[in-house]
Amino acid sequence: MTESFVLLSLLGFGIGTLGTLIGAGGGFILVPILILFYPQLSPESITAISMAVVAANASVGSLAYMRSKRIDYKAGFIFALATIPGSILGVLTTKTIPKHQFDLIFGIVLFMLSIFLFFKGGKEKKNSNSTKKSGRIHQKIIDKYGETYEYVYNMKYGIILSIFVGFFSPLLGIGGGIIHVPAMVEWLQFPVHIATATSHFILAIMSTVSVVVHYFEGSYHNPLVVKMVGALILGVIPGAFLGANLSRKVKGNFIIKALAISLALVGIRILFSAF
Repeated sequence: MTESFVLLSLLGFGIGTLGTLIGAGGGFILVPILILFYPQLSPESITAISMAVVAANASVGSLAYMRSKRIDYKAGFIFALATIPGSILGVLTTKTIPKHQFDLIFGIVLFMLSIFLFFKGGKEKKNSNSTKKSGRIHQKIIDKYGETYEYVYNMKYGIILSIFVGFFSPLLGIGGGIIHVPAMVEWLQFPVHIATATSHFILAIMSTVSVVVHYFEGSYHNPLVVKMVGALILGVIPGAFLGANLSRKVKGNFIIKALAISLALVGIRILFSAF
C-alpha cells in the first residue's frame, strides 16, 4: 500500500505540472491510467477521483496564475457559471453509462482531440480590435512580467462553448481544459497564455461543483477512492506550482503538439481495451 501511495503521489506531481502548464487540469492523463490499472473501479468512481484531483490542481494553479496576473476574470466568472448546469448533469449521467461504453466514448474523444490539437492547437491568430459587433468584448491585460495581451472575443460563443465543456468534463472526468484551451485560442482568439490561466480558473470553479455533486451522490464513501484522492493530491499541489512557473518559459505550440501525440497513443490504447 505504501508503494502504491508513493506512485500515486508521483503521478499526481506529473499531472499537476503538465495540467497547470497547459491549463487542462490533468484529468485527460489520470482517467486513462485509472481505466488501465484499476479495472475494478466503476466509471463513477474514476470520474469522482479525477474531478477531485482536477479541483485541487486547478485551485492551486489558479492561485499561482493570479500572482502572474494572467487570468481574465470577467470571462472566467461568466464561462464558469455557464459550465455549472452541464457539470451537474454530467455527474448524474455517469451513473447511467456502462463501463464498456464509457471506455469506448473516452477513447474516441481522446483520439479526435489529439488530431485537432496536433494540426490546430497553439496557433495564435491576429485579432481585430473592433468591438462594434454585438457580444464582442475587448480586453487588455498586462501581466506581472510586463507582457501586454490585447484581444477581442465573442462572449456568446464563449458561453455556448462553456455549457458544452461543463457537460462533457465530469462525464468523462477530463476536467475540460483540454477542450477549453484550444477552443479559446482557435475559436475565441484568446492569447495562449491567457487562455491557459483563465481555463484553469474556470476549472477550479467547475470541478469544485462536480466534486460537491459527487460527494452528495456518495462517490467518496469508498475508502479506496478516498485514499487514492489523498495520495494524488499530495503530489498535485507542488506540481501545480511548478507548472505555473514553467508556463512563461515553455512555448505553448510545442507542448500542445507533444500532448496531441500522447493523447492519440492513450486514446488508441483505451479503444483497444474497449473491444
